[in-house]
Amino acid sequence: MKKIYPLVLILTILLGSCGSSKKHLERGNYDAAIDKAVRQLRKDTRDTKQINILERSYNIANEQDNERIRFLKMEGRPENWDEIYLLNKRMADRQSLVRTVTPLNAGNRTLEFPYIDYMPEMIAAKRESADYYYAHGNELMKNNDKESYRQAFREFIRAKEYVGDYEGIDNKIAEARYLGMSRVFVSVQNRSLIRFPQEFEEDLLALDLPRLNSEWVEYNIQILDPDTQFDYFVNVNVRNIGVSPDQTMQRDTVVKKEVEDGFIYQLDAKGNVMKDSVGNDIKTPRYKTLQCALIETVQTKTCIIDGDIEVVQASPGTVLKKDPLGAQSRFEHISARALGDIEALSPAQLERTKSKAMPFPSDIEMVYRCSETLKMAIRSAIQNNRRFIN
Repeated sequence: MKKIYPLVLILTILLGSCGSSKKHLERGNYDAAIDKAVRQLRKDTRDTKQINILERSYNIANEQDNERIRFLKMEGRPENWDEIYLLNKRMADRQSLVRTVTPLNAGNRTLEFPYIDYMPEMIAAKRESADYYYAHGNELMKNNDKESYRQAFREFIRAKEYVGDYEGIDNKIAEARYLGMSRVFVSVQNRSLIRFPQEFEEDLLALDLPRLNSEWVEYNIQILDPDTQFDYFVNVNVRNIGVSPDQTMQRDTVVKKEVEDGFIYQLDAKGNVMKDSVGNDIKTPRYKTLQCALIETVQTKTCIIDGDIEVVQASPGTVLKKDPLGAQSRFEHISARALGDIEALSPAQLERTKSKAMPFPSDIEMVYRCSETLKMAIRSAIQNNRRFIN
């Protein structure tokens, strides 16, 4: 009930945002009717219709709440005290709202509700409720399972919010949170034939893990305390690293380009220069073909890393999920030399002639080039499999 009842209060408030006070009264939404009536009476304190709606709604709402309190007390369940507190608080809030417009004159009578001090009952109910939460939290701690620890944490927090003077309550909260936390250890397992340095592994695990953490799940890449018990393991298994040999390929291209090279006069059938309509000589552009041999040297090298990522539950050592994992990097450099008229080349081709062949990256450099792509794949896989870790 302690989870459902606040929801009922929220819904009551939301329902109060629409509809007239009369409709709310007819539908049994008494607090919404009171709220609407009070709003109207602040504009016109002589509105007898709203005064009658306020009076009826207020009396019925208080009657229902008091009946519910009597039932909860007679039932005698310690967990009922939280609802008893909330009901008293609701009546106190309702009273405070109505007192902003009362007393009201309705014809030949004056409407004013008697003041009731709800504070002693609220304090007593909070204390009883806090005692229940504290005791229930201690009982839950004996179950020795994650869900119970987490519920106990919430119970201790509620007890502290209500009273706050239990001896050792902060230690109880810290212990419940520590025991309720699921800890995940993320590591790279290199099962390939190529040995990569420790720096490469550290770079792969630079995943901004705090962003993956949730209220009850904590990701780790280091074991800071040897006594830490991990509940899950995320194993990034690198099973194969393939680096191609240095490859050099030459490709020859003959580039041709037509460019304007002066002009010639256009002649008529008799060999005379033809004129246009205003008497100017008619000229025809003359073209020539430029030609250049472009000899390009293409250097390439690739690296492919593949493996898998698995989520393992520590007890009983069950693989919950296993997904393939892979990344690829490519080195390519193009240099060129030109033989012939370089004016035939495009700007991009001409730019290549300014570049010279360069040393190939080493195999381990190619592996490092894969790290960023592989890191993104690892993070994505962990993100997609978070539902298996709780």
